Amino acid sequence: MPRVGGGKHRLMSDRIAMARKKSRKSPTAQPRFFYGYFVVMAAFLSVVAMYAVYYSFGVFFKPMLNEFGWSRATASGAFSLSSIILGLLGIAMGGFTDKFGPRIVMTCCGIFLGLGYLLVSQMTSTVWELYLFYGIIIGTGMGGSFVPLMTTIARWFEKTRGLMTGIVASGIGIGALIGPPIANLLISTYGWRVSYFIIGSIVSLVVVLSAQIFRYNPAQVRQAAYGKNEGEQQRPKMGSEAIFPSSAVYTRQFWVIFAALVCSGFCVFAIIVHIAPHATELGIPASRAASILATIGGVSIIGKVAMGAAGDVIGSKRTFLIGFVLMSAALFWLVVAKMPWMLYSFAGVFGFGYGACIVSYPPLAAVLFGLSSHGLILGFLAFGFTIGGAIGPLVSGYLFDVTGRYQLAFLICAVISMAGLILSSVLRPRRVSEVSVL
Repeated sequence: MPRVGGGKHRLMSDRIAMARKKSRKSPTAQPRFFYGYFVVMAAFLSVVAMYAVYYSFGVFFKPMLNEFGWSRATASGAFSLSSIILGLLGIAMGGFTDKFGPRIVMTCCGIFLGLGYLLVSQMTSTVWELYLFYGIIIGTGMGGSFVPLMTTIARWFEKTRGLMTGIVASGIGIGALIGPPIANLLISTYGWRVSYFIIGSIVSLVVVLSAQIFRYNPAQVRQAAYGKNEGEQQRPKMGSEAIFPSSAVYTRQFWVIFAALVCSGFCVFAIIVHIAPHATELGIPASRAASILATIGGVSIIGKVAMGAAGDVIGSKRTFLIGFVLMSAALFWLVVAKMPWMLYSFAGVFGFGYGACIVSYPPLAAVLFGLSSHGLILGFLAFGFTIGGAIGPLVSGYLFDVTGRYQLAFLICAVISMAGLILSSVLRPRRVSEVSVL
């Protein structure tokens, strides 16, 4: 006799099999290989290439001054202008990424970078050319160097968002590590003009090719953000619901982070531009001065990866705070540092602290303000960093022109870093039930 209920059991088995088959095709199913790792790789390569050239500006600094006879403040002003453009367009690039995706945005940025460095290699002694080619065109290309990449990573990862942000951001340090020595070698062999043409062409090619790998979010390849379900169960409810930029700018948290990033940018860019010239003023050879700058970038790699992973455990606010503690201590040390070993020790501590600050605020913004407009909000916050980055080199160059020394400039950097530390310490997370407005 046929077993009673056998047809029902077969029907139930068929339904379970169909459900499993559908789940494998579902956009939220976790695949055997996660495409987000390709996105991380492409973002990492782009960051390395872009910042390897950008952070070599200090190595090109003296050769250009020797040829054109400009003052340090004048030449620093072009870098400051590029920082302003980078920051302003970072806001726009974040919005464009939210709307059009990172592939189009990064392709355009790569083209602008190639054009800018080509034009810089051909410029004459007219100052407006430096400000147009380096300040505006290269600044436009660099507008895609952080915000579009970080907001894309935030959408692809939840469980390990801090770590993956740290890996991509570590490309800034790797770029700063390899860029200055390579630039110094090329300059000594071919001169600064040919060197800018060579490395500018390489960065343009790398960025444009890497851009073709990007996908804006996992749904485009029928996947879900890594750790999404686990993240929803374990992540504390601290204002992670979506908030629009028009609302974010009325929160205390937004302006505290913004002001702290102004302080961070002031210190970081002042050091990036002026630490190599400062070392040569102390009688240190140019090759060794470039290696001090490279040390900052190299140690920041460790800081970004280590503190990015730590942020997944202890929270991004704490790692943000640790970064300012280390930068402040290093800058006070730099005021009295004169020997090469003292400068290298400064570079190590400062690089780690700088890395901690940079890697902390994109995940912190995602937790505080959500992901629906993360690119645009992150762009506004990053603008604070670039405002500081625009002011820092210019003020430091002016103080050197007036005093003939960098000590006062570095002391001001130390005080400003302390201000960033105080701001970071008063930052309070925005909870779901909290309405915190100015």
